[in-house]
Amino acid sequence: MYDGVVQELIDELGRLPGVGPKSAQRIAFHIIQTESFDVSRLAHVLQTVRDRVRFCDICGNVGEQEVCQICSDPRRSQAVICVVEEPKDVVAIERTREFKGLYHVLGGALNPMNGVGPDQLRIKGLLSRLQDASVEEIIIATDPNVEGEATATYLIRTLQPLGIHVSRLASGLPVGGDLEFADEMTLGRAFEGRRRIDSGRVD
Repeated sequence: MYDGVVQELIDELGRLPGVGPKSAQRIAFHIIQTESFDVSRLAHVLQTVRDRVRFCDICGNVGEQEVCQICSDPRRSQAVICVVEEPKDVVAIERTREFKGLYHVLGGALNPMNGVGPDQLRIKGLLSRLQDASVEEIIIATDPNVEGEATATYLIRTLQPLGIHVSRLASGLPVGGDLEFADEMTLGRAFEGRRRIDSGRVD
């Protein structure tokens, strides 16, 4: 719709998740029309993120070191690991201040239609962490949608034979929603009301 580089900017912004054509156009014209907008600063931050941010070698969360701040915090409980889909879910749960254990970020959810199977997720890394005898419970906190439920079911079937307590976040989370958009009270109640899953029996 626009000539040259303007349309290229809109197109590139439109590639970002959650940014539709109209939003991309608004952002593009904000950048063009706002003289105080520091384009070089934005470009510098984007490049710095690319150069410095990495995934934690232990849990898969984002950080700037080989081991993230949560995994390296001696105050966190080593007995409980909360399994989530994305790093943004770690932030959502941390806001509740209800959970004091460790995390494991899968990097997504099972979605065969899009070619995402168990091998594309960090499930093997989770299993290797369970060789540590200090781990007593796994909390599955995948999103309450079709993909998240499929991932939770797969994890439950995989983890139960290992003799480790497995629980799933309980009521309070809306079906079809994302952890990222849940408020602190809702997530907190979900943690308090989680159910234990042992040997095919749900308490």
